Amino acid sequence: MDSISLTTLGDEQLDAARLANSGRAAHTIHGGQGHALRQTLLALAADHELGQHDSPGEATLQVLRGHVRLSTAHDSWDGMAGDYVVIPPYRHSVVAVDDSIILLTILAGR
Repeated sequence: MDSISLTTLGDEQLDAARLANSGRAAHTIHGGQGHALRQTLLALAADHELGQHDSPGEATLQVLRGHVRLSTAHDSWDGMAGDYVVIPPYRHSVVAVDDSIILLTILAGR
């Protein structure tokens, strides 16, 4: 049975995000080709964002560290460490209010 430390991986990705022009870094921890379930650890440096994009399908977001804001045209949600939300099935953006690490889970092909 393989395991990883989300804390260690999150620290590494956050360090990379702070150095990146985009202010973000990501690592897929499960899934990809041939898998319906995909989980990605995503780090965002403070004041950086994932701009407006379409929903990837059925998906959830869990905040592991920091503070993020998920916004749609009609609503927004502020999440802190330990918070969890089902991502709405329409266009949205995610902004890091503070340096943040999130776990994005997507069920593809639905």
